[in-house]
Amino acid sequence: MRILGIDPGLRVTGFGVIDKHGQKLSYVASGVIRTATGDLPSRLGTIFSSITTLIEQHRPDQASIEKVFVNVNPQSTLLLGQARGAAIAGLVAGGLPVAEYTALQLKQAIVGTGRATKSQVQDMIVRLLVLSGTPTTDAADALGVAICHAHSADTVAAIGKLAPGLAKKGYRVRGGRLIG
Repeated sequence: MRILGIDPGLRVTGFGVIDKHGQKLSYVASGVIRTATGDLPSRLGTIFSSITTLIEQHRPDQASIEKVFVNVNPQSTLLLGQARGAAIAGLVAGGLPVAEYTALQLKQAIVGTGRATKSQVQDMIVRLLVLSGTPTTDAADALGVAICHAHSADTVAAIGKLAPGLAKKGYRVRGGRLIG
């Protein structure tokens, strides 16, 4: 399975592509999409078209994207949400199923704690994917969200297979968690 991870941003959007063979993860590519200063529609168009180009180049099977956090500045949060929307639209236009993960979920999956620093995430990405260099923070976050999805996809699939029987016993799945 090939996974494309996206760390959305209006100025810089990180991307990371990994392959998953059983439990083994391997690095394929990573980098950033930079938008030029200018009007918002053209910047969003750059994100959308760059995502579709990445899909054509790397042919991922699935995609994952980091969820927007609420910023102190409402205008910044709104702009980030629009950049994220352009990225999701590009992923969906490319025919990919899209999973969403919070920064907390990403940090827990990669470092083991939701309070991990950016440099701790970068260091673990280097170790997990056996990289010769350290990716930028945006690329590392994108690789992290791809790794988070690689680990979570098996769990979600297993719960999905069990769901009909569990529903009869009064269990349900909410927000990726089993509730009884």
